Amino acid sequence: MPTVVKGVISRTKNAPTELVDIVIPEPGANDVVVKVSTCGVCHTDLAYATGGINDEYPFLLGHEAAGIVESVGESVTHVEVGDYVILNWRAVCGECRACKRGRPWYCFDTFNASKPMTLTDGTELSPALGIGAFAEKTLVHEGQCTKVDESADPAVACLLGCGVMAGLGAAVNTGNVGRGDSVAVIGCGGVGDAAIAGAKLAGATTIIAVDRDASKLEWATDLGATHTIDASAIDDVAAAVKELTGGFGADVVIDAVGRPETYQTAFYSRDLAGTVVLVGVPTPEMRLEMPLVDFFSHGGALKSSWYGDCLPERDFPMLIDLFLQGRLPLDKFVTERIGINDVDAAFKAMEEGRVLRSVVTL
Repeated sequence: MPTVVKGVISRTKNAPTELVDIVIPEPGANDVVVKVSTCGVCHTDLAYATGGINDEYPFLLGHEAAGIVESVGESVTHVEVGDYVILNWRAVCGECRACKRGRPWYCFDTFNASKPMTLTDGTELSPALGIGAFAEKTLVHEGQCTKVDESADPAVACLLGCGVMAGLGAAVNTGNVGRGDSVAVIGCGGVGDAAIAGAKLAGATTIIAVDRDASKLEWATDLGATHTIDASAIDDVAAAVKELTGGFGADVVIDAVGRPETYQTAFYSRDLAGTVVLVGVPTPEMRLEMPLVDFFSHGGALKSSWYGDCLPERDFPMLIDLFLQGRLPLDKFVTERIGINDVDAAFKAMEEGRVLRSVVTL
């Protein structure tokens, strides 16, 4: 039978969110109903609410979630009722051209639930990133569930569902940071600080945090940065990075902001043949103008990181294990735990830079 639960929706562009009744249908053959335990408040949810993704309102917000499998469709084999899972938005299909070429972290045809969740009047909801987890329960495809060690705090585990995985993966998977490397991270919010934690985990010896906010630089230091640069106090960040890396520039520079000026700074902050990773998400109107000869003469690699180029089934359990071993401080990303009525306040705190992550607990 369908069930009615409470969920947070964005009904129209820039309107306050609403806590309303939503209908969770019976799961389809390969669908799963998950009772949501926690869900992080991610900037992508704010982008949905403000029209920065598309105009397919109303949106069921929330996607960075952990919970317990409550019921499954008749053909589900991937998880069982009672499993403790992190939800992901890369349910690898195994059949698209990326998967067939052995690059499933680029999967171009990921799965979502086969049925829509709706308002009580039948209006179909668009779930954020195919998940929609600012709700007591949500409906997803079985491949969107990744089972992890149930002893991990769900407020910590859920953050791997998006932002922390994006930043950490940008360093470890996309940037291929290795032992002894120098790394610079531009923008030290949740994603940037996750990149710093990832660089430390990978063995980087020089990790430079760049931001305009002193409190964010303190967070970055706590998560592994060896040096900080206050971008509000100097004119040439690239020169400052080079000064901290023997005059050469960093081996890997990660742009966790995603603006033309930060990308240009990242480009000129790297060593010859170094790597630039763009993980901050630009908006469609942004344009970059730089001399083409500089791209040739600097060599190296310019990469974009989608979801940290992760494979949830490979990466989530491993990172949870590292957290439980005390080797990855995921708990430091949880700034506050809030109720489901507090999403708008969390959006404001995020915009003002007062939190790394607010986590809704249900």
